[in-house]
Amino acid sequence: MDAFSAGLLQRIRNTQSDLCKARETGDDHLADVEQAELEDLQRLAAEHGVSVTAA
Repeated sequence: MDAFSAGLLQRIRNTQSDLCKARETGDDHLADVEQAELEDLQRLAAEHGVSVTAA
């Protein structure tokens, strides 16, 4: 796995974790921000052929 893919997968994992924390604490605004970030990262991964199932 190249550095780009590894870095992208790490960012996805971090964002997923942050999204879960925001939802657990009831921070709807932060959850919306994290959800949008996650969707952007997933789109970027798809555009570059990076499988996010490992994330």
